[in-house]
Amino acid sequence: MILSDIAIKRPVFATVVSLVLVIFGLFAFQRLAIREYPDIDPPTVSVVTLYKGASAQIIETQVTQIIEEAVAGIEGIRQITSKSREERSQVNIEFILGRDVDSAANDVRDKVSRSIGNLPLDVGAPIVSKVEADASPMIWIALTSDEWDAIQLSDYADRYLIDRLSVVPGVASVLIGGERKPAMRVWLDRRAMAARGLTVQDVEAALLAQNIELPSGRIESRQREFTVRTESAMVTPEQFRDLVVLQKDGFLVRLDEIADVELGTEELRYEVRANGVAGFEVEFKKLTRDAVRAAHDRGFPVYTYTLLDI
Repeated sequence: MILSDIAIKRPVFATVVSLVLVIFGLFAFQRLAIREYPDIDPPTVSVVTLYKGASAQIIETQVTQIIEEAVAGIEGIRQITSKSREERSQVNIEFILGRDVDSAANDVRDKVSRSIGNLPLDVGAPIVSKVEADASPMIWIALTSDEWDAIQLSDYADRYLIDRLSVVPGVASVLIGGERKPAMRVWLDRRAMAARGLTVQDVEAALLAQNIELPSGRIESRQREFTVRTESAMVTPEQFRDLVVLQKDGFLVRLDEIADVELGTEELRYEVRANGVAGFEVEFKKLTRDAVRAAHDRGFPVYTYTLLDI
Protein backbone atom coordinates (compact mmCIF):
# COMPACT_ATOMS: atom_id res chain seq x y z
CA MET A 1 0.00 0.00 0.00
CA ILE A 2 2.82 2.41 0.79
CA LEU A 3 4.49 1.91 -2.61
CA SER A 4 1.23 2.31 -4.46
CA ASP A 5 0.37 5.50 -2.52
CA ILE A 6 3.80 7.02 -3.32
CA ALA A 7 3.43 6.09 -7.01
CA ILE A 8 0.00 7.76 -7.20
CA LYS A 9 0.86 10.87 -5.22
CA ARG A 10 4.37 11.32 -6.71
CA PRO A 11 4.25 10.10 -10.32
CA VAL A 12 7.49 11.84 -11.32
CA PHE A 13 9.45 10.19 -8.50
CA ALA A 14 8.00 6.78 -9.36
CA THR A 15 8.92 7.26 -13.02
CA VAL A 16 12.52 8.19 -12.16
CA VAL A 17 12.90 5.17 -9.88
CA SER A 18 11.54 2.88 -12.61
CA LEU A 19 13.92 4.31 -15.20
CA VAL A 20 16.89 3.88 -12.84
CA LEU A 21 15.96 0.23 -12.30
CA VAL A 22 15.65 -0.32 -16.06
CA ILE A 23 19.04 1.32 -16.72
CA PHE A 24 20.74 -0.80 -14.05
CA GLY A 25 19.07 -3.90 -15.50
CA LEU A 26 20.34 -3.17 -19.03
CA PHE A 27 23.82 -2.40 -17.67
CA ALA A 28 23.94 -5.71 -15.76
CA PHE A 29 22.47 -7.69 -18.67
CA GLN A 30 25.28 -6.62 -21.02
CA ARG A 31 27.89 -7.89 -18.55
CA LEU A 32 26.11 -11.08 -17.60
CA ALA A 33 28.32 -14.14 -18.19
CA ILE A 34 26.78 -16.86 -20.34
CA ARG A 35 27.92 -20.37 -19.45
CA GLU A 36 26.62 -23.69 -20.63
CA TYR A 37 27.87 -25.24 -17.38
CA PRO A 38 28.49 -23.51 -14.05
CA ASP A 39 32.04 -22.68 -13.00
CA ILE A 40 32.63 -25.43 -10.47
CA ASP A 41 35.72 -27.14 -9.08
CA PRO A 42 35.06 -30.89 -8.75
CA PRO A 43 37.02 -32.65 -5.99
CA THR A 44 39.95 -34.38 -7.68
CA VAL A 45 42.86 -36.32 -6.18
CA SER A 46 45.96 -37.34 -8.12
CA VAL A 47 48.49 -40.11 -7.46
CA VAL A 48 51.91 -39.57 -9.04
CA THR A 49 54.49 -42.38 -9.00
CA LEU A 50 58.04 -42.26 -10.38
CA TYR A 51 59.89 -45.35 -11.57
CA LYS A 52 63.38 -44.54 -12.86
CA GLY A 53 64.41 -46.29 -16.05
CA ALA A 54 61.01 -47.89 -16.74
CA SER A 55 59.33 -47.68 -20.12
CA ALA A 56 55.74 -46.59 -20.64
CA GLN A 57 54.57 -50.20 -21.05
CA ILE A 58 56.14 -51.25 -17.73
CA ILE A 59 54.67 -48.19 -16.02
CA GLU A 60 51.21 -49.08 -17.33
CA THR A 61 51.24 -52.77 -16.33
CA GLN A 62 53.23 -52.71 -13.08
CA VAL A 63 52.28 -49.33 -11.58
CA THR A 64 49.25 -47.62 -13.11
CA GLN A 65 46.95 -50.65 -13.28
CA ILE A 66 47.78 -51.65 -9.69
CA ILE A 67 46.95 -48.18 -8.37
CA GLU A 68 43.76 -48.03 -10.40
CA GLU A 69 42.60 -51.35 -9.00
CA ALA A 70 43.45 -50.21 -5.47
CA VAL A 71 41.43 -46.98 -5.59
CA ALA A 72 38.53 -48.28 -7.68
CA GLY A 73 36.45 -49.27 -4.65
CA ILE A 74 36.46 -45.86 -2.96
CA GLU A 75 33.03 -44.37 -2.40
CA GLY A 76 31.88 -41.43 -4.51
CA ILE A 77 34.19 -41.83 -7.51
CA ARG A 78 32.86 -40.24 -10.70
CA GLN A 79 35.67 -41.26 -13.05
CA ILE A 80 39.32 -42.37 -13.05
CA THR A 81 41.79 -41.22 -15.70
CA SER A 82 45.44 -42.14 -15.93
CA LYS A 83 48.57 -41.27 -17.90
CA SER A 84 51.47 -43.69 -18.26
CA ARG A 85 54.67 -42.42 -19.78
CA GLU A 86 58.35 -43.11 -19.42
CA GLU A 87 59.36 -43.17 -15.73
CA ARG A 88 56.10 -41.53 -14.58
CA SER A 89 52.59 -42.67 -13.72
CA GLN A 90 49.74 -40.29 -12.93
CA VAL A 91 46.26 -41.41 -11.85
CA ASN A 92 43.56 -38.76 -11.42
CA ILE A 93 40.46 -39.68 -9.38
CA GLU A 94 37.51 -37.33 -9.81
CA PHE A 95 34.77 -37.56 -7.18
CA ILE A 96 31.15 -36.44 -7.20
CA LEU A 97 30.47 -32.84 -6.22
CA GLY A 98 29.09 -33.68 -2.79
CA ARG A 99 32.26 -35.52 -1.73
CA ASP A 100 34.61 -33.75 0.68
CA VAL A 101 38.01 -33.48 -1.01
CA ASP A 102 40.00 -33.86 2.23
CA SER A 103 38.14 -37.04 3.16
CA ALA A 104 38.54 -38.33 -0.39
CA ALA A 105 42.30 -37.67 -0.31
CA ASN A 106 42.61 -39.59 2.98
CA ASP A 107 40.72 -42.55 1.50
CA VAL A 108 43.02 -42.54 -1.53
CA ARG A 109 46.11 -42.48 0.70
CA ASP A 110 44.83 -45.47 2.66
CA LYS A 111 44.15 -47.50 -0.47
CA VAL A 112 47.46 -46.58 -2.10
CA SER A 113 49.47 -47.38 1.04
CA ARG A 114 47.95 -50.89 1.10
CA SER A 115 49.00 -51.49 -2.52
CA ILE A 116 52.65 -50.46 -2.09
CA GLY A 117 53.61 -54.09 -1.49
CA ASN A 118 52.34 -54.98 -4.99
CA LEU A 119 54.52 -52.35 -6.68
CA PRO A 120 58.10 -53.02 -7.88
CA LEU A 121 60.83 -52.71 -5.26
CA ASP A 122 62.66 -49.83 -6.98
CA VAL A 123 59.57 -47.68 -7.53
CA GLY A 124 59.33 -44.35 -5.71
CA ALA A 125 56.73 -43.73 -3.04
CA PRO A 126 53.39 -42.66 -4.60
CA ILE A 127 52.59 -38.97 -4.05
CA VAL A 128 48.92 -38.31 -3.26
CA SER A 129 47.78 -34.70 -3.61
CA LYS A 130 44.63 -32.69 -4.13
CA VAL A 131 44.28 -31.19 -7.61
CA GLU A 132 42.80 -27.81 -8.42
CA ALA A 133 40.76 -27.83 -11.62
CA ASP A 134 42.26 -24.49 -12.69
CA ALA A 135 45.75 -25.07 -11.31
CA SER A 136 47.45 -24.66 -14.65
CA PRO A 137 50.74 -22.77 -15.05
CA MET A 138 50.00 -19.06 -15.14
CA ILE A 139 53.42 -17.41 -15.11
CA TRP A 140 56.91 -18.58 -16.00
CA ILE A 141 60.02 -16.73 -14.84
CA ALA A 142 63.23 -17.58 -16.68
CA LEU A 143 66.58 -17.24 -14.89
CA THR A 144 69.91 -17.01 -16.70
CA SER A 145 73.36 -15.79 -15.72
CA ASP A 146 76.66 -14.95 -17.37
CA GLU A 147 78.64 -15.72 -14.21
CA TRP A 148 76.81 -18.63 -12.54
CA ASP A 149 76.31 -22.09 -14.00
CA ALA A 150 73.04 -24.04 -13.89
CA ILE A 151 73.88 -25.70 -10.56
CA GLN A 152 74.51 -22.37 -8.85
CA LEU A 153 71.34 -20.87 -10.33
CA SER A 154 69.27 -23.81 -9.14
CA ASP A 155 70.73 -23.52 -5.67
CA TYR A 156 69.98 -19.77 -5.60
CA ALA A 157 66.36 -20.31 -6.65
CA ASP A 158 65.89 -23.12 -4.16
CA ARG A 159 67.37 -21.11 -1.28
CA TYR A 160 66.02 -17.60 -1.87
CA LEU A 161 63.13 -17.62 -4.38
CA ILE A 162 60.95 -20.68 -3.89
CA ASP A 163 60.09 -20.17 -0.21
CA ARG A 164 59.39 -16.46 -0.62
CA LEU A 165 57.20 -16.92 -3.68
CA SER A 166 55.30 -19.88 -2.23
CA VAL A 167 53.80 -17.73 0.53
CA VAL A 168 52.45 -15.11 -1.90
CA PRO A 169 48.63 -15.03 -1.61
CA GLY A 170 47.00 -16.86 -4.51
CA VAL A 171 49.97 -19.08 -5.40
CA ALA A 172 49.11 -22.77 -5.18
CA SER A 173 52.61 -24.07 -5.88
CA VAL A 174 55.96 -23.02 -7.30
CA LEU A 175 57.91 -25.52 -9.39
CA ILE A 176 61.36 -25.37 -10.96
CA GLY A 177 61.63 -26.54 -14.54
CA GLY A 178 65.01 -27.75 -15.72
CA GLU A 179 66.46 -27.76 -12.22
CA ARG A 180 70.09 -28.83 -11.93
CA LYS A 181 71.02 -30.59 -8.68
CA PRO A 182 74.67 -31.53 -8.09
CA ALA A 183 75.56 -35.21 -8.39
CA MET A 184 78.63 -37.34 -8.98
CA ARG A 185 78.54 -38.88 -12.45
CA VAL A 186 80.38 -42.12 -13.19
CA TRP A 187 81.04 -42.85 -16.90
CA LEU A 188 81.87 -46.55 -17.21
CA ASP A 189 84.32 -47.99 -19.74
CA ARG A 190 82.83 -51.25 -20.95
CA ARG A 191 86.11 -52.54 -22.38
CA ALA A 192 87.97 -51.99 -19.12
CA MET A 193 85.14 -53.62 -17.20
CA ALA A 194 85.05 -56.65 -19.50
CA ALA A 195 88.81 -57.10 -19.17
CA ARG A 196 88.46 -57.28 -15.37
CA GLY A 197 85.28 -59.35 -15.37
CA LEU A 198 83.07 -56.64 -13.86
CA THR A 199 79.48 -55.69 -14.53
CA VAL A 200 77.40 -52.60 -13.85
CA GLN A 201 75.77 -54.41 -10.93
CA ASP A 202 79.20 -54.93 -9.34
CA VAL A 203 79.94 -51.22 -9.52
CA GLU A 204 76.53 -50.35 -8.13
CA ALA A 205 76.93 -52.79 -5.26
CA ALA A 206 80.35 -51.33 -4.39
CA LEU A 207 78.96 -47.79 -4.37
CA LEU A 208 76.03 -48.75 -2.18
CA ALA A 209 78.20 -50.70 0.25
CA GLN A 210 81.02 -48.17 0.69
CA ASN A 211 79.44 -44.75 0.10
CA ILE A 212 77.41 -44.72 3.31
CA GLU A 213 77.45 -42.94 6.63
CA LEU A 214 76.41 -45.15 9.55
CA PRO A 215 75.90 -44.26 13.20
CA SER A 216 79.03 -45.23 15.13
CA GLY A 217 77.72 -45.04 18.68
CA ARG A 218 79.68 -43.47 21.54
CA ILE A 219 82.60 -44.08 23.89
CA GLU A 220 81.75 -43.93 27.57
CA SER A 221 83.89 -43.74 30.69
CA ARG A 222 83.18 -42.90 34.27
CA GLN A 223 83.86 -39.21 33.74
CA ARG A 224 83.45 -38.55 30.03
CA GLU A 225 81.33 -39.50 27.05
CA PHE A 226 82.30 -39.07 23.40
CA THR A 227 80.09 -39.37 20.35
CA VAL A 228 81.83 -41.29 17.57
CA ARG A 229 81.33 -40.19 14.00
CA THR A 230 82.64 -42.18 11.04
CA GLU A 231 83.19 -40.07 7.94
CA SER A 232 82.79 -42.81 5.37
CA ALA A 233 80.65 -40.92 2.84
CA MET A 234 82.49 -39.83 -0.31
CA VAL A 235 82.18 -36.23 -1.46
CA THR A 236 84.94 -35.35 -3.93
CA PRO A 237 85.69 -37.00 -7.30
CA GLU A 238 89.08 -38.11 -5.97
CA GLN A 239 87.41 -40.11 -3.19
CA PHE A 240 85.14 -41.82 -5.72
CA ARG A 241 88.10 -42.65 -7.98
CA ASP A 242 89.84 -44.44 -5.10
CA LEU A 243 86.79 -46.62 -4.43
CA VAL A 244 87.68 -50.35 -4.45
CA VAL A 245 85.30 -52.17 -6.76
CA LEU A 246 86.92 -55.63 -6.71
CA GLN A 247 89.57 -57.39 -4.67
CA LYS A 248 90.86 -60.57 -6.27
CA ASP A 249 94.11 -62.54 -5.82
CA GLY A 250 95.64 -59.75 -3.75
CA PHE A 251 94.99 -57.07 -6.38
CA LEU A 252 92.62 -54.12 -6.00
CA VAL A 253 90.51 -52.79 -8.85
CA ARG A 254 89.60 -49.19 -8.23
CA LEU A 255 86.84 -47.20 -9.87
CA ASP A 256 89.37 -44.94 -11.59
CA GLU A 257 90.60 -47.92 -13.67
CA ILE A 258 87.21 -48.66 -15.23
CA ALA A 259 85.40 -45.30 -15.26
CA ASP A 260 85.72 -41.54 -15.49
CA VAL A 261 84.33 -39.69 -12.47
CA GLU A 262 83.28 -36.04 -12.54
CA LEU A 263 81.03 -33.67 -10.64
CA GLY A 264 77.90 -32.97 -12.66
CA THR A 265 74.12 -32.86 -12.34
CA GLU A 266 71.51 -35.50 -11.62
CA GLU A 267 69.65 -35.06 -14.92
CA LEU A 268 71.20 -34.35 -18.32
CA ARG A 269 68.22 -35.25 -20.52
CA TYR A 270 66.33 -32.00 -20.08
CA GLU A 271 67.41 -28.43 -20.68
CA VAL A 272 65.51 -25.16 -20.58
CA ARG A 273 66.49 -22.21 -22.79
CA ALA A 274 65.23 -18.63 -22.61
CA ASN A 275 65.89 -16.58 -25.76
CA GLY A 276 68.53 -19.11 -26.75
CA VAL A 277 70.34 -18.95 -23.39
CA ALA A 278 70.53 -22.03 -21.18
CA GLY A 279 68.88 -21.63 -17.79
CA PHE A 280 65.77 -22.84 -16.04
CA GLU A 281 62.27 -21.63 -15.26
CA VAL A 282 60.15 -21.06 -12.17
CA GLU A 283 56.52 -22.04 -12.68
CA PHE A 284 53.58 -20.47 -10.84
CA LYS A 285 50.28 -22.35 -10.55
CA LYS A 286 46.89 -20.77 -9.93
CA LEU A 287 48.19 -17.23 -9.68
CA THR A 288 45.56 -14.56 -8.98
CA ARG A 289 45.75 -10.79 -9.39
CA ASP A 290 46.38 -10.47 -5.67
CA ALA A 291 49.38 -12.76 -6.06
CA VAL A 292 50.80 -10.66 -8.91
CA ARG A 293 50.31 -7.49 -6.88
CA ALA A 294 51.90 -9.06 -3.81
CA ALA A 295 54.85 -10.30 -5.88
CA HIS A 296 55.40 -6.78 -7.19
CA ASP A 297 55.30 -5.44 -3.62
CA ARG A 298 58.01 -7.94 -2.62
CA GLY A 299 60.30 -6.75 -5.39
CA PHE A 300 59.79 -9.54 -7.95
CA PRO A 301 59.26 -8.44 -11.57
CA VAL A 302 56.35 -10.70 -12.54
CA TYR A 303 55.03 -10.65 -16.09
CA THR A 304 53.71 -13.21 -18.51
CA TYR A 305 57.29 -14.17 -19.35
CA THR A 306 60.14 -12.47 -17.55
CA LEU A 307 63.88 -12.89 -17.94
CA LEU A 308 65.92 -12.43 -14.79
CA ASP A 309 69.66 -11.91 -15.27
CA ILE A 310 71.67 -12.78 -12.18
